[in-house]
Amino acid sequence: MEDSHTSFSFSLPDRHVVLITLSAISLGWYVVLWSIGLVGWRTARRRYRLRPRSPLASASASAAPGVSILRPLKGLDTNLYENIESTFTQEYPNFEILLSVADEHDQALPVVRDLISKYPNVDAKVIIGEEVVGVNPKVNNLIRSYRQAANDIIWVIDSNISVAPGTLARSIDALEGPPSSSSTPLQKRVGLVHHVPLASANEGYFGASVEEAFLNTNHAKMYLAINTVAIESCVVGKSNLYRRSDLERVNGSLKPKPNSADCELEPENHGLAAFGRFLAEDNMIASALWHELGLRHDLSCDIAHNAIGKMSLSDYIWRRVRWIRVRKHMVMAATIIEPFTESFVMSLIAAASLRHLFGLAPWLFLPVHHLVWLWIDLDVYASLAGHSIPADKRWAFIVAYSIRELLALPIWFLGVIGNEVVWRGKKYEVLRAGEIKRTKGSAIFNGWLGGWRRRSNDTNAYEPLPLVHE
Repeated sequence: MEDSHTSFSFSLPDRHVVLITLSAISLGWYVVLWSIGLVGWRTARRRYRLRPRSPLASASASAAPGVSILRPLKGLDTNLYENIESTFTQEYPNFEILLSVADEHDQALPVVRDLISKYPNVDAKVIIGEEVVGVNPKVNNLIRSYRQAANDIIWVIDSNISVAPGTLARSIDALEGPPSSSSTPLQKRVGLVHHVPLASANEGYFGASVEEAFLNTNHAKMYLAINTVAIESCVVGKSNLYRRSDLERVNGSLKPKPNSADCELEPENHGLAAFGRFLAEDNMIASALWHELGLRHDLSCDIAHNAIGKMSLSDYIWRRVRWIRVRKHMVMAATIIEPFTESFVMSLIAAASLRHLFGLAPWLFLPVHHLVWLWIDLDVYASLAGHSIPADKRWAFIVAYSIRELLALPIWFLGVIGNEVVWRGKKYEVLRAGEIKRTKGSAIFNGWLGGWRRRSNDTNAYEPLPLVHE
């Protein structure tokens, strides 16, 4: 009896110590996440509220580096005419535009030809016909334009993106960097310039509104914070600018390369063609430049304006599921901790910790947390957009924002339990490092999932193609 009592008396302090320790760790994590969010908020305010005109905008053609703008097209995207026109109206003296389509009957071609006629002084070409170098249809569509580009600097812009007239000039400023000074240590060279996406949903689809609320607030805030801290590559491929001479030295292995170019590699084993095996080729290109060549990334003070078309709530959910399944094969650790970076889960953990450590009632803490978090996110939106959310849309936006927050954890669970993704009606299996392969069978998931999921109206309007050797 005495031994039993002694054992029991020692178990209580042990349990208390464990709870105190876990609560302190959880509260520390909460502070870290808030700090990261505030870095993103501060970056949005400082970098995006003022967009100065670049000196290159009024320079002579001989004084500005040549740029080849590559736009892969398929079908009639939302605001396609305005999206493509935004590249014709760049305030930059030395660029060409290569517009690529896989099919000579593509619906985008009349739009392209109309713009070429409207801007006869712009060096623009249409390249028809794809070259299959892998499973990724965007890469297959781009490869001929990439090889025919006249300039070393390449700017790849998705078809659903429009940009401000000064974007290219400011991006070249970021890519070239300031002149080096012998009195200061040299930084790593910039290998890639990218632009934070800013979405707009104007067609009344609820899924599009949820996507808009996600991209323009929490996603933008964390994206800016991670790229400000810059301890790892983090790039969305809506609008990326890099040098072809750098891309020709990498192959997606993420293993450091020697300083000399790898001239002995076969064409399909390096350069753009090497990334045809990845679903997220844009992210892998950025990671390859970062890890294989030791180059850093930079953001200009511009946005990539993403017009979202017809996206239902189901489309939104399965789009997020797809990218979670890709990310977990690329950055497993970051994917596993993802739920603990979301406001809803993080606030519940912090509320429990504060109650245990200080006796603070959750009903006092949680409303304050969510109101301040929302205010920060709305201010990030205002910094990027250049204006606050219009008063007549504010409550609808907050509803979409709240639905996004509540869906984040269920979507994460759905994403981590599988490896298959449906992309434009066809099924793929995600492999190591984000590579993909076509899988046999129906493109729709079996069971109750198949009954609920509809064909995705993804904003990335590329039709997947079979593997070269299937």
